[in-house]
Amino acid sequence: MASSRTSRDASDDPRLDPRDEADLHAWAERLDASPDELREAAAAVGHRIADIELHLKGSRASANSERVERELKERP
Repeated sequence: MASSRTSRDASDDPRLDPRDEADLHAWAERLDASPDELREAAAAVGHRIADIELHLKGSRASANSERVERELKERP
C-alpha cells in the first residue's frame, strides 16, 4: 500500500522541540538567538523553525527601529 506522505521530506519542515536542550541549543546557534528567545518564539508562533525564524526577524526589526528612534531623539 502506498504511503499517504507526500514526497516532501521531514527535513523540509523542521521543528523545534523546546524541551530538548540539545535541539534548543543547536537551533539557537543556527538562528543566532538565545534558547530563551527560541522558547518565547515557539510559544508565540508554534514549533516550525520557519515560523520561529520569521518571528525572531520581526521582533529584532522592531527592536532595531525602536533603538534607532531613541538614538535620533537623543541627538543634539
